[in-house]
Amino acid sequence: MTVWQAEPSAPGIGVARAGGAVRVVFQRPQVLNAFDTPTARAFLDLLGRLDQDDTVRSVLLTGAGRAFSAGADIGTQFGGDAARGEIEKDLRDISAPTILALRRLRKPVIAAVNGPAAGIGCSIALACDLVVAAESAFFLLAFANIGLTPDGGSSLLVPARIGLGRAFVMALLAERLPARQAVEWGLADRVVPDAELAAVADALALRLADGPTRSYAATKEAINRSTLAGLPEALDTEARLQGGLAMTADFLEGTAAFAQKRRPRFEGR
Repeated sequence: MTVWQAEPSAPGIGVARAGGAVRVVFQRPQVLNAFDTPTARAFLDLLGRLDQDDTVRSVLLTGAGRAFSAGADIGTQFGGDAARGEIEKDLRDISAPTILALRRLRKPVIAAVNGPAAGIGCSIALACDLVVAAESAFFLLAFANIGLTPDGGSSLLVPARIGLGRAFVMALLAERLPARQAVEWGLADRVVPDAELAAVADALALRLADGPTRSYAATKEAINRSTLAGLPEALDTEARLQGGLAMTADFLEGTAAFAQKRRPRFEGR
């Protein structure tokens, strides 16, 4: 059994270490580990520190409780006109740098998806190098349900993994993709029984921590250049489009319907 030693943490995030492997746990289980601004900033700052620490040789991301991450905390992120006006800025200042930091991290990153991975939570999982999912996990691009477009790089990360047609299925229909189907499609890499997820993910993190880190870093750079070279531009486009959509009546209706737990009535304006 792996013994993880707790390290200094940040708002909404737990950090532990076993040798050269670092485990990062999203710790807002009361909201299914949805990201508010302090947690999102803390995660971005942490990624920068992990990249600069040469004693860190692999990184494992997972969520506390019954979710990986439900995405953005709609209750705190989208309330009021001022908050809506900040959405594009937050995407440019926090979300986009976070996704780029994950892809540019000079060590392998594993996502252990233990439940819902929705919205930016789905994007974060897909920005990792390996995605291991529990049988009960699912992936969801729910942006259309509140009148938005996929962000967090998912407009590129999703089709890069599963192709154009399936990306539109996820983005337009905004339906849950169960873990087993996600593996069949190529969105996730492995599915394991819920009770085995932690042990499997720990073993992978420790295995990679013992591996040739310079080789892994070179491999990431090569694959980034060949497959994800357009990621910065995709993130820029997403931020621009999302900024416009955040000011629409459909977005107001979508978020109101979400809060009231009812079906939205979109009018295309």
